Amino acid sequence: GEVVSVEIAGKSAKATANAEGKWMVKVDRPSSKKPTTLLIKGKNTITINDVLIGEVWLASGQSNMQLNVSEAQSPKTEIAAGDYSQIRMFTVDRRVASEPQEDCGGSWVVCSPETVGRFSATAYYFGRDLHQELRTPVGLINASWGGTVIEGWTSLPPQKTEPVLEPMLVSWEKKLELPFDSEEADAKYAEKYAAWKTATEKARAEGTKLPGAPKKQIAPALQPNRPANIFNGMIAPLIPYAIRGNIWYQGESNAVDFLAPRYEKQLPLLIGDWRKRWNQGDFPFAWVQLPFYKERSPDPNAPSNWAIVREAMSRTLALPNTGMAICIDLGQADNIHPLRKQPVGQRLASWAKSQVYGVKGPWSGPLLSAHEIKGADVRLTFKHADGGLVAKDGPLKGFSLAGSDKKWFFADARLSGENQVMVSSPAVPRPIAVRYAWADNPECNLYNSADLPASPFRTDDW
Repeated sequence: GEVVSVEIAGKSAKATANAEGKWMVKVDRPSSKKPTTLLIKGKNTITINDVLIGEVWLASGQSNMQLNVSEAQSPKTEIAAGDYSQIRMFTVDRRVASEPQEDCGGSWVVCSPETVGRFSATAYYFGRDLHQELRTPVGLINASWGGTVIEGWTSLPPQKTEPVLEPMLVSWEKKLELPFDSEEADAKYAEKYAAWKTATEKARAEGTKLPGAPKKQIAPALQPNRPANIFNGMIAPLIPYAIRGNIWYQGESNAVDFLAPRYEKQLPLLIGDWRKRWNQGDFPFAWVQLPFYKERSPDPNAPSNWAIVREAMSRTLALPNTGMAICIDLGQADNIHPLRKQPVGQRLASWAKSQVYGVKGPWSGPLLSAHEIKGADVRLTFKHADGGLVAKDGPLKGFSLAGSDKKWFFADARLSGENQVMVSSPAVPRPIAVRYAWADNPECNLYNSADLPASPFRTDDW
């Protein structure tokens, strides 16, 4: 029943606390771009100093969003230049929960050479680009956790409505019914850790490869990959904090045989779930399409779960107010955590600047918009050519064709006009389908004139 008033930068609002002592006010956005003071008055007064009013973006996902500036490319240079008092980051403490939580751990940190090394690199480079373009404060909420799957980040109710996810949910229910002895698990881990420590010391002395560290067994109910566990512990507490939008870098952990085909349903499910819960309309949501990874295969018929997840990401662009940073060229064959995070952040920011803030400029690599089979040739038409398609560093590569036998052969490709590519192969006189960059680590080089790469695609559903 207490009346609470809130004042900030000349704006104010009042609310009355309910029977549980909860209250919320919505204040018209002040125009101040300088640090200001937030006053909360009831029977007592709470003063919060050094508050900025600006653009707040949520940055979420797994380890490539978690990877910080000090671990990414050019850390010394970037850290020394990281003096931006109007960029701030709140890193959400990693926590799981079986039910949605109201609070989370973490604190706002002002960007400086002393602190920026611990910032999410992708989020920081995205925010820095926005700050420099818009000349406004940027707040970044980093909610990320390495090695996690998308089902852990999505609340449970919508997952229960999706038939393709039912086997996964049933499997987890069975896991939760199994007995788990935490003391026994701790004892086994201690034993394995001691053996690993001994083996590591021996390997160092002999100059041989170090053994992998053991992992502690966790009760199924407390595992981050249990459906909704991360949402409950790390996302639910952020709602309904006012955000401009979200950037997402996840998918590696879902790019395996039994998980990849579901991603086409799961990413739209997560986006719709978060938008509904925030109740801030279809807020902007963009993601990083997975880059290349693993050893390159010489066989165009080799299966690729990474390609399937990339395709799921492309198809999710059908949702309104979404975007995708095409990063097929920014991977590392031997490192699932590629270090070049500056262009990743920049490509996300290019989308935001254009589609959210109305700044003119290219914001996507080429996307297939149509294909036409003309005898032995296939004509491909792309949107986002932005000044014309380009074959970077030599003839076009990465295209393959198949006929009715569904056998794939690498094909010849040539540019045709500003936004078209012609594809053919002597091995496939009657093509019925075409693919581009359809592999874990494809050799591909189609770009637009803005130096943004084309997204991998296929015209078949085989």
